[in-house]
Amino acid sequence: MSTAARQAFFDRTHTDDLIAFLGSSPSPYHAVASAAQRLEKVGFRQVSETDAWDGTTGGRYVIRGGALIAWYVPQGAGPQTPFRVVGTHTDSPNLRVKPLPDTGSAGWRQVAVEIYGGVPLNTWLDRDLGLSGRLALRDGTARLVQIDEPLLRVPQLAIHLDRQVNDGLKLDKQRHLTPIWGLGPTDEGSLIEYVAERAGVPADDIVGWDLMTHDVQPPSYLGRDRELLAGPRLDNLLSVHAAAAALAATAAAAAEGAELPYIPVLAAFDHEETGSESDTGAQGPLLGNVLERSVYSRGGTPEDRARALAGTVCLSSDMGHAVHPNYSERHEPGHHPLPNGGPILKVNVNNRYATDAVGRAVFAAACERAGVPWQTFVSNNAMPCGTTIGPITAARLGITTVDCGIAALSMHSARELCGADDPFLLASAIKAFLEG
Repeated sequence: MSTAARQAFFDRTHTDDLIAFLGSSPSPYHAVASAAQRLEKVGFRQVSETDAWDGTTGGRYVIRGGALIAWYVPQGAGPQTPFRVVGTHTDSPNLRVKPLPDTGSAGWRQVAVEIYGGVPLNTWLDRDLGLSGRLALRDGTARLVQIDEPLLRVPQLAIHLDRQVNDGLKLDKQRHLTPIWGLGPTDEGSLIEYVAERAGVPADDIVGWDLMTHDVQPPSYLGRDRELLAGPRLDNLLSVHAAAAALAATAAAAAEGAELPYIPVLAAFDHEETGSESDTGAQGPLLGNVLERSVYSRGGTPEDRARALAGTVCLSSDMGHAVHPNYSERHEPGHHPLPNGGPILKVNVNNRYATDAVGRAVFAAACERAGVPWQTFVSNNAMPCGTTIGPITAARLGITTVDCGIAALSMHSARELCGADDPFLLASAIKAFLEG
């Protein structure tokens, strides 16, 4: 695709749609609902894990909590047809509401929160925060709730009361991160009563909740030439959005007669930021179960399952680090990924990333077919390396796995930064990967 055509597409649709996706997805539960809506527009339908599945041609998806697995069975796919899996995650570091949320001090009403994931605590100070998540009701159903209003705030201590703050800010997670939301004495039950009213359900019907804070400032283009994108939850909803867009485009082309040698799959997991150890995380059985049932629904056997997985490749897509202009010494000197330079291939010989030479070839071929540039990320030897769902998926399913993403700054911040062209470049590479 020419640079002009790619730029025109970027200007009109993809990144604008990503901004809308971020705004509608303040929690993992909202993210999977938003992704599912996009897939349903091209004919995907939700199936229940408790129902029998058929192996007919078409797109299907499963939602469990904050995780979504979607796949498209092309015409002529047999029980031994391999999969092309794109792995992502829906969760982001934030502040989450405790089971007994109503608290306060010194005449202020506050909300008790727990730290979720690796949070740079200072980035959540002095931000106007809303609430979102899900409510569990007495009848066994769940209700999503999204309050996009300045409801909470974690106030910074004035410099007059901490003259050494610029010499090093130290925050106590228990004492200093409790948001305020009003004045007056602690009123037990008031937060959930308020949330229930906003969700349109009786407070007495709510028996549980998974609620979290989010910055209500919307995503936006940044810079003189609008070449950057600033927003919350880029890690890793940018990848979820790119993968959903690529899967939808691949399925639409197949429905119009394009041949697919693989079964394309989107795996959007929850709880990556806390180790993936849950029934909706990459260390759980969800993806393996879906792939196995897909094989069996097409008349397959355990032998067919083994053969299908032997030919399967997973592309683990997660955000990576761009070189930081103010801290360039912390990066590997020979590898300086930049925004709008295309997707990055993430490499670590200690298997914190799953990429090997074979995976590199698959990734490079996909980028070449898509006509997009790509870069390589390697950590500085003196700095600890993060990890992804890639090594977990490779080890759990025994499939070739490649780690990729796009280059960004301020990872895990309440508001992150990346190139405005890169979301479309990543989606284009993912589409080429899914098509084979």
